[in-house]
Amino acid sequence: MLIREGFKGILAGLCITLGGCVLLGCEDRYIGALLFSVALLTICLFGFSLYTGKVGYLVDDHSKKNILATLCGLLGNAIGCAAFGLLARAALPAISARVETMVLAKLEQSFPQAIIRAFFCGVLMYIAVRMYREKGSVLGIFVCVPAFILSGFEHSIANMFYFAAAHTLNGESILYLLIIILGNSFGGWCIPLLEKLTKEKKADV
Repeated sequence: MLIREGFKGILAGLCITLGGCVLLGCEDRYIGALLFSVALLTICLFGFSLYTGKVGYLVDDHSKKNILATLCGLLGNAIGCAAFGLLARAALPAISARVETMVLAKLEQSFPQAIIRAFFCGVLMYIAVRMYREKGSVLGIFVCVPAFILSGFEHSIANMFYFAAAHTLNGESILYLLIIILGNSFGGWCIPLLEKLTKEKKADV
């Protein structure tokens, strides 16, 4: 199971790379933000493993097995984004300057800015995936993905692709990615945790 989750995570990394390439190659940021949705759409329809889409569900199922599966998916995401991000840089040199500028701006954020932006992104990703899982609707994907991009929120897996494509891997960038992963996690946990507290409160009454 864990190996399978890792490979599904790599495939999700490939999807995020495709979405990131479209965004970087689009002159119109609104069209680029909308087309980035192809990444999460494919991940949901094909059942790939994306950390930001799964971490929120640890609130309900925080068994050791599910935690390990989610972390294996995250590792796969990192491997996929790194490998395919480097391929994209080699094949699409036109995106290099744009992604390098983007990465430098990200690293200039303060800790509070980075983690809050990541938190809001995590909330949006949970909403999008939950709408697909529970309602069978892809509307959340086509609304939430452009919303996080146009708002300037931070997505840890997309950032893994950007850093790979920018050839930026050092202590600073790794620390930044860990902060964004943490913020995305808090965001993914926010709604289910608050719902859980609300249900427990009602039960007590």
